[in-house]
Amino acid sequence: MFITVEGIEGSGKSTLIAGLAGKLQECGLPCLVTREPGGCGLGADLRRILLESARRLDDRAELFLFLADRAQHVAEVIRPALSRGEWVICDRYADSTVAYQGYGRGMDPAMLQSASSAAADGLAPGLTFLLDLPAEEGLRRARLRNLAEGTEASEGRFEAEELAFHERVRTGFLKLAEMEPSRFAVLDARRPPRELLALAMERLGASFPTVLKTC
Repeated sequence: MFITVEGIEGSGKSTLIAGLAGKLQECGLPCLVTREPGGCGLGADLRRILLESARRLDDRAELFLFLADRAQHVAEVIRPALSRGEWVICDRYADSTVAYQGYGRGMDPAMLQSASSAAADGLAPGLTFLLDLPAEEGLRRARLRNLAEGTEASEGRFEAEELAFHERVRTGFLKLAEMEPSRFAVLDARRPPRELLALAMERLGASFPTVLKTC
């Protein structure tokens, strides 16, 4: 099973993913947690380039770096794990490309979906959790996190974008969810982490009842 978790900066993706992985492992289900960018060797190098706050990238260069990361990530990490029968939970995937480079940067969403599908060799998630909250709150959380972790310079390029950019990205995610309601589960990221995890597990049980019937 391939699951992705999406959302604007500071939406709590990492917390939810850790909770989901823990629950699946408690159920005896092998689970791989990964991320984009940075889920493979090449991706780790590209992550430094893509997220470094002092880095200035042309929009097209940014896009192709994300797509290169995805192509290698799918080939090297995600498909092999799925072939082994593992659950894969990925922090960001193709929807982030459409939301950030499409709605955020102004590129054509249809072109981005096609390019991302090509990079991923057609691999799409079976379920996507979208953690939604006001852009201003997410940006505040993300900047405080980076400050606490000392990652403002190494991973703060998107947090340095203006609020309007993040509002466009949020709008993009919500539009994507509207277009594919059967794949997306939209969760209010302002709710406590335990509630979000309970809601996510409820949706997982509804989407995969046979597999999760013993959990």
